[in-house]
Amino acid sequence: MTQPEALKSLLEAVAAGDLSPTVALDKLKDFTYEEVGDFAKIDHHRTLRTGFPEVIWGEGKTPDQIAQIMAVMRQQNPVVMATRITPEVATELESKVPELQYYSTARICAIAPSQLEPKYAGIISLISAGTSDLPVAQEAAVTAELCGFQVKRLWDVGVAGIHRLLNNRQVIAEADVLIVVAGMEGALPSVVAGMADCPVIAVPTSVGYGASFGGMAPLLTMLNSCAPGIGVVNIDNGFGAAVLAGKILRTRCHLS
Repeated sequence: MTQPEALKSLLEAVAAGDLSPTVALDKLKDFTYEEVGDFAKIDHHRTLRTGFPEVIWGEGKTPDQIAQIMAVMRQQNPVVMATRITPEVATELESKVPELQYYSTARICAIAPSQLEPKYAGIISLISAGTSDLPVAQEAAVTAELCGFQVKRLWDVGVAGIHRLLNNRQVIAEADVLIVVAGMEGALPSVVAGMADCPVIAVPTSVGYGASFGGMAPLLTMLNSCAPGIGVVNIDNGFGAAVLAGKILRTRCHLS
């Protein structure tokens, strides 16, 4: 009962008299959350409220805790994902969680269909400034794909060699939402927003020399952009950028 379609079918069955309210109530008994040991409470119905299921934050959790949470979540969700998973933790999880997939650059573990088909209309395009920004950019890309969106990628087109971006204008033109990931001084989102007719989500990364202050410099650059139409998420937050892009596309679908 965690998916909107299933809940709608249940309510239609009650309305048609094919299912008693008592049976329906029993199916909804875990409407709030489900406890996992003494360390987690799984919010099964987050999809109904927000459109996207709960995702496991991997840092600070043991492999055993992550495995137990995934085992509970997979009973209710077709896709289960955990972010910020190191290769060492992924190796342990693969021995504990059947059918686990590890996206090493994105640092994401997931239980998902082998072939991901887009569920929603529209294209989310990912653009990264440099190769060092790829872990954050791929976190956004893989998250968006696991959430059911079509994704296009364009890597290593930072402003130090702006011709690389200009030679790929079609990626900007085809996008319905753009996620632009950059460290150092963080100028790339401003350049892209000056060429795009769709929303731009800027993601500052902690890549850079000392004066970048662990991502504060690109964060401030993006917040102070003179190009309109840019929204900025937190430093290294590729996951948050993907969810925001997804909500923009889903809202557009609801309005059209």
